[in-house]
Amino acid sequence: MTQTPQETAALHARHQAVLPSWLSLYYERPLELTHGEGRHVWDAEGNRYLDFFGGILTTMTAHALPEVTKAVSEQAGRIIHTSTLYLSRPMVDLAERIVALSGIPDARVFFTTSGTEANDAALLLATTHRRSNQILAMRNSYHGRSFSTVGITGNQSWSPTSLSPLQTLYVHGGVRSRGPYAELSDAAYTAACVADLEDMLQQTAGGVAALIAEPVQGVGGFTMPPDGLYAAFREVLARHGILWISDEVQTGWGRTGDHFWGWQAHAGHGPPDMLTFAKGIGNGMSIGGVVARAEVMNSLSANSISTFGGSPVTMAAGLANLNYLLEHDLQGNARRVGGLLIERLRAVAAGLEFVREVRGRGLMIGIELVRPGTDERSPEAASLVVEAARERGLLVGKGGQGGASLRIAPPMTLTVAEAEEGADLLADALRAAHSTAAAS
Repeated sequence: MTQTPQETAALHARHQAVLPSWLSLYYERPLELTHGEGRHVWDAEGNRYLDFFGGILTTMTAHALPEVTKAVSEQAGRIIHTSTLYLSRPMVDLAERIVALSGIPDARVFFTTSGTEANDAALLLATTHRRSNQILAMRNSYHGRSFSTVGITGNQSWSPTSLSPLQTLYVHGGVRSRGPYAELSDAAYTAACVADLEDMLQQTAGGVAALIAEPVQGVGGFTMPPDGLYAAFREVLARHGILWISDEVQTGWGRTGDHFWGWQAHAGHGPPDMLTFAKGIGNGMSIGGVVARAEVMNSLSANSISTFGGSPVTMAAGLANLNYLLEHDLQGNARRVGGLLIERLRAVAAGLEFVREVRGRGLMIGIELVRPGTDERSPEAASLVVEAARERGLLVGKGGQGGASLRIAPPMTLTVAEAEEGADLLADALRAAHSTAAAS
């Protein structure tokens, strides 16, 4: 049974009365999504949308994927919760698969309930192993909303406090097309960023614990460095004994198309010491985790557990979802369909003055919007496009500095026909927003 716009507005009012003001909602009239199937979702008023955001890159394969819902139902019918104090076959099964896929030798896995918690655990491991609270992070980065992860987030839109238990040093390199090195060639850009890193380390007292970096900056607007930059960084880090943490919360599981993990675009000096994951592996269930070399993972001297990390139901979901992804070559689909989609969007953007850049790889595509005739980011234009797309039956996300970039990340089962449909809808939304922006 569908509800009226007035009933949706009443739910919005109830939301505002009991939830934090900083818990932001998309759209002037926020949506209540009630169900989904494949790459589509429906709201409470009965409207159908093509989903190009997947619950912030979390519905990785498809809405209501039968293999995942069946695994969840069957496991819930047996036992829902035990904690890490007991042996768990589903947890061991999924850990074995992830260790084999990670590329990290002699790896161990610790499961959490979110990407924030995964990154928090990685920071605990790195600072304990290295006996240092100094962390290198990338400018424009995002790593979560806990006290420690906010302290290493290099995007001021998502960093509400300067207080932190860590000393964070921000490094150049995550945003290729902006900043002091933007005009350089890829090789010169990488060399300049490496020189900056070397200079920073020479002026830093004590040993740095780790560099944490997203191979593609997610909340940062799907920006990325040239391939090989983190491999060049790794050569410097290795000389100093500094760990490399690859934040794969958004880039993992083949979403970038070219690689299963984002770090593999920078693999010149081998895998990272740690990688963190979350979001897509659960296809909507709360799974996160850290993969680390045993030497690093086992460095904690105190007891630790996870009450909800690695729960039987979420592990069953993750294993079913991973099996589906591998058996259906969704990485290959992300490469093929994502390549088609990005070229379509670049063709559309070529005639629009407020589109500065269309970037990305696989099914991670960002569109940065600016005020026409300038290089100044325009979050207002991004908001106009997001609203116009919703009106046309398409859901997309926002990100980047100030929220001026569109984020496009559909479920990885996206078909060619759906990619073309979404490109047409987004093209129409971009043109409508461009006309509105030009008239204002």
